[in-house]
Amino acid sequence: MSSSFAMGRYVPYDTFIHRLDPRTKILALVLFMIAVFMGQATYVMSFLVNGVILVLALALYIHSRMKIKTLLKSILTMWFMILFLLIVYVFTPRDASSAHLAFNLWGIAVYWEAFLDTARIVLRLVLMVMFSLILTATTRPLDLTDALEWYVYPLKFIGFPTHIFAMMLSLALRFIPTIMDDVNRIMKAQTSRGVDYSHGSIVSKIKAMVSLIVPLFVQALVRSDELANAMESRGYDPNAKRTRYRKLSFHLSDLFAVLAVASFTALVMYVSISGFDPFLAWGGIATW
Repeated sequence: MSSSFAMGRYVPYDTFIHRLDPRTKILALVLFMIAVFMGQATYVMSFLVNGVILVLALALYIHSRMKIKTLLKSILTMWFMILFLLIVYVFTPRDASSAHLAFNLWGIAVYWEAFLDTARIVLRLVLMVMFSLILTATTRPLDLTDALEWYVYPLKFIGFPTHIFAMMLSLALRFIPTIMDDVNRIMKAQTSRGVDYSHGSIVSKIKAMVSLIVPLFVQALVRSDELANAMESRGYDPNAKRTRYRKLSFHLSDLFAVLAVASFTALVMYVSISGFDPFLAWGGIATW
């Protein structure tokens, strides 16, 4: 399981994205998320825009020297969410005059829009996972902490603990792969003791999950206690005035990256707000 979840794993390579300032990458992530979730006039236009973003995300993903196999495994872990979304959209009431009937299931009308809505949400989730993987794989956790602290620094003037907040986020990202490794190890240990996670009734599966969750929580608490002791023994004080070994600095490449992503997001926003859709002139496809 650890190999199927790569969120939070830094991969040290010397690529253009790796060399970007972490503040630039966080801003680019936010801008890409805005572009992904901008609504379009029709399904066709929505899939077209998100398809272009997907191609761009794949190019950035490959440039980051990450494996497509890792991405596919991360996406497959969302199968339950995909199934849940499909069920929700199938049972969502729709206007029969504008919806397109696919078939009847036990007296329930199932429309093509249910599958299209599910596919659109799944595509957005995949894009979110891809951009998040790119960010965490190309940015050191300490650099990510400094960048997050830089963004929330204005809140410090109203008493918000910016450094503590940034450190919490950084530690959470850092320990995601560690916790997944613990899940994999505990599942193997419990399976060797006769616990079956794949078969049996719902009650037996719940009991099996309890045998996984309880030791996982215990291990997480032990790790957090050890981490707190290690930080204290090294003199860490979140309220003390801190200096930095590395200083973040923008370069010309960061300016180019920000302008490129901002321009792309602005174009997507314009297409969404203006309702631009070249397929509207094609007759029947306009209703989709």
